[in-house]
Amino acid sequence: MTARPAAPADTRSVRSQVAHQFRHELRRLVRNPQSRFFTLVLPVLLLGLFASVFHHANVAVPGGRLNEAVYYVPGIIAYGLIAAVFMDLAVSVVAARESGIYKRRRVTPVSAGALIGARALAAAATGLAVVAVLVVIGWAGYGASIPAGAAGVLALDLVLGAAAFCALGFAVATFIVNTDAAQPVVQAIVLPLCFISGVFIPAGELPHWLISIAGVFPVRALAAALLAVYNPAARTHLRIGDLAVLGAWAAAGAVIGLRRFRWLPHGSEPARPSSASSRPDRRAVVPVVGPPPVSSPGAMEAVR
Repeated sequence: MTARPAAPADTRSVRSQVAHQFRHELRRLVRNPQSRFFTLVLPVLLLGLFASVFHHANVAVPGGRLNEAVYYVPGIIAYGLIAAVFMDLAVSVVAARESGIYKRRRVTPVSAGALIGARALAAAATGLAVVAVLVVIGWAGYGASIPAGAAGVLALDLVLGAAAFCALGFAVATFIVNTDAAQPVVQAIVLPLCFISGVFIPAGELPHWLISIAGVFPVRALAAALLAVYNPAARTHLRIGDLAVLGAWAAAGAVIGLRRFRWLPHGSEPARPSSASSRPDRRAVVPVVGPPPVSSPGAMEAVR
């Protein structure tokens, strides 16, 4: 009788788990006022604020000068993507872990890969939706158009940027020990990098040494890559160096996240056998002290 080959994994079940969890993550975003504001509303407000205030000026960009309102469109697009795939993701992961949601879901039939994959997909979908809204507002309100030959480069920049900041979101979440600290920590990371990376202040107005420092970090790489797409005077819309920086940070974030990710809240460890129960009982048996055993009447008389 020949052995039957093992059945392949039920990929439909995995896809259904990811789809179900994906819908749950989107509902969480819609029902959370804080997430809605910082992820969906704030980038639009920032674009309207910066582009309306500075639309009469021109700023220096590689190859020439650009209207400042157009300059802020790719910068705020970078910020909107970061807000969705890094900031909101890190905060929500910490909240789910520390409230015990991840701990309870690990005992359900949903696989770990489905949980993590669905959260990453929800963050990426939200980020790309915010980007689409900002692209339309920039085009309709401020004349920021994308050259026809740069559409593919824009898609590559956005996909790689989403992957990098999504991986970094999971990685940073492993260092945050409670829910109250999550939002301040991610804001403290992102906002200073945005200021020195040319997102909120034109890069041409910043010291060169500060821009050089910012070039090591992924915020500057994403902002510069998107600016090259919108810059008609750029020699090339594809910035390989910036994409390499994003790829390196994506790899680093993935490694750290995989090694440090935990399902249990901080301070909650799985039960382990105590050291006393794992060692043999070495307590000495105290002998009962008494008269020596007597084996015959003659010996008893000798004892008396």
